[in-house]
Amino acid sequence: MTKTFDVCIRGDGVVGRTLALLLAKERLRMALVTAPAQTAAVQDVRAYALNSSSKKMLDTLRVWPSADLATPVSTMRVWGDDGGTVDFDAAGAGQEALAWIVDVPALEKNLLDACRFQSQIEIVSEPASAALSVICEGQKSSSRTEVDAQWSRKSYAQKAIAARFVSSVPHAGAARQWFAGGDILGLLPMGGAGGNSMALVWSVADDRADTLRNLPPAEFCAAVMAVCGEQVGQLELTGEPATWSLALSKAEHWVGPGWALAGDAAHTVHPLAGQGLNLGLADAACLASVLAGREYWRGLGDEKLLRRYERARKAEVAAVSAVTDGLQSLFAQTGAPWQSVRNWGMNGFAASTPLKNWLTRRAAGVSG
Repeated sequence: MTKTFDVCIRGDGVVGRTLALLLAKERLRMALVTAPAQTAAVQDVRAYALNSSSKKMLDTLRVWPSADLATPVSTMRVWGDDGGTVDFDAAGAGQEALAWIVDVPALEKNLLDACRFQSQIEIVSEPASAALSVICEGQKSSSRTEVDAQWSRKSYAQKAIAARFVSSVPHAGAARQWFAGGDILGLLPMGGAGGNSMALVWSVADDRADTLRNLPPAEFCAAVMAVCGEQVGQLELTGEPATWSLALSKAEHWVGPGWALAGDAAHTVHPLAGQGLNLGLADAACLASVLAGREYWRGLGDEKLLRRYERARKAEVAAVSAVTDGLQSLFAQTGAPWQSVRNWGMNGFAASTPLKNWLTRRAAGVSG
């Protein structure tokens, strides 16, 4: 006999699994569609920067990684390409941390273990019939075409390079970012508060990304340190770098009768601000809240109900998209006049403590 489900979640990444656990608390019966298992040829070197709102939700679900796999960022320094600098400090803004740098495989494992333990969730290999289908398959989703969700994409002609290092000195909870000649290089602390591991996210032009990725380890480290100078000690590469293409993308409509999009299936932004996964987790939290608060006579797939979720999330995503796209466009410009203007702006911003503290709270997921 065919099983019936309230919700079918297509895609079992971090957003899909989180949504499944949130809806399970509402006693909804879910099918979580998982991709075929693949043998990892190389270490997964991705890392996520999660804000306090995301941490609180994942803590509530009891899936937050252990202290050595979720490193608090206490300070951050950003360098421009002509002497401009901006410093952010969590304590100065009254925050526990600016963000937490989370090991991707660890978080994914905790979420999967929790889903397997939850009786309201059934992990399936194919989409199942349900009152509502939520598409969380990422930006390359194939299910979007089934619901005719129009997708627009602005390529940045850049790729992100991700890698892991160990340094000769402890990171002291400091995140660092350099804007240089159109490239954006970030080094994020990992391995716990007292660790010396770092995660790299480096946005560079498409052709240069492939060249850098294929360098021998010592030459790759030298290329990174040529940007960073002596700020981070001597670096040693651990594992093989990974790359992926960068774009600003969005779906025209996020919902329709019996379906909704969430996470990267609905929108993608440039990783320079580290907000991509935070936006996706906020999608999951908002959709779960809307479904939990529906009128008793509305079905889960009611389009008017789902529009509440779309309206609530589109404004925030549009704001973050505008900021990240604007910064990427500004720092992609070459030439002395552009350098002078943007570094003048960085130094002016650095001098405004109230503005910096406000932006710090916003980035940390704290309103007000």
